[in-house]
Amino acid sequence: MGSSSSSLSHIPDGQQLMGETGFSAAHLLRLHERFELLDKDSRGHLRSCISQSGSSVNDEPEDFEEIRELTENPVGGRIIGAFFPPEKETLDFPSFVRILAHFRPTGKNRSRDRTQPEPANSRTGKLKFAFKLYDQDRDGKISRDELLQVLRAMLGLQVTEEQLQSIAERAIQEADLNSDGAISFDEFKKSLEKVDIEHKMSIRFLK
Repeated sequence: MGSSSSSLSHIPDGQQLMGETGFSAAHLLRLHERFELLDKDSRGHLRSCISQSGSSVNDEPEDFEEIRELTENPVGGRIIGAFFPPEKETLDFPSFVRILAHFRPTGKNRSRDRTQPEPANSRTGKLKFAFKLYDQDRDGKISRDELLQVLRAMLGLQVTEEQLQSIAERAIQEADLNSDGAISFDEFKKSLEKVDIEHKMSIRFLK
């Protein structure tokens, strides 16, 4: 452990990131290696040229295109967009790690200190990340149009527009407990209370 910790000296905020995210020194070193592979021009940051809706915003290649699982995912643009703060097109290593912390398996949180902030990889933390993939205007609610955008990306030509509209309408009606025509985070969380989100949003190779 000592040798791993000492080798963190070249990683920005290494010790602080370990405390914040729960990643071990070995995990951070592996993530830093992956970050450097994505950072092809050695700029010290990653860039995104894909909007959160999934469309290209300019003709330059973007660093996340190296992750085929994302570029081939129908909502990959939204996942990539979730890595970047609003109005930002670059991402440094500490921010990269803090986002990936949402996908760390949850088992290690069972006896966490309740006086400390809830970790990113808690059930609530994972759900908040998932909620952001829908809530593109960051108003704290998923509107019918925002839900439709995700459904169109995921289902494409498999169903008709009329069917998509019906699916979105039914989903809103089932989750919208206060009948305001949108889904709040609390409503989103309740609608997924029987879903094993901890398993679905965990990257096992980071264990």
